[in-house]
Amino acid sequence: MGTIQLRRVVLDTNVLVSGLLFGGVPGELVPLWRSGRIRPMASQEIIEEYLRVLSYPKFRLTESEIGFLLSREILPFFDVRVVTAGPDHIKEDPSDNKFLWCAAAGRADAIVSGDEHLLSFRGSEIPVMTPGRFLEVLRKGSPRAPRG
Repeated sequence: MGTIQLRRVVLDTNVLVSGLLFGGVPGELVPLWRSGRIRPMASQEIIEEYLRVLSYPKFRLTESEIGFLLSREILPFFDVRVVTAGPDHIKEDPSDNKFLWCAAAGRADAIVSGDEHLLSFRGSEIPVMTPGRFLEVLRKGSPRAPRG
């Protein structure tokens, strides 16, 4: 495997939840943030969404388990930034805009998402890519991640 460089990334909620609870390709990101090879960024609004989604009954997580994930798997490794709202780029799902705003505020190298609204958005210099594509780009050691 090639060199993996430090990357500033914003993880969409679906990627974070899938990675922490189910593994698979999104799960490959967890050891990368634990080791400091990637530096996830989030706003308070994003952290609140992570917690809200982790609380969904379908995941059957206790309050204690959610607290553990927050205190041991997210907050120690994530750069939580103060982010102000920006332009309303994604009209179909305005709640997705917070990921764009956070990425812009933190000068992220990429947004990692499985959300179709974010993946199809082309109005940002910060690429939005699936977890698989992001891992592929990291392994190649590209200085700037291409779209996709």
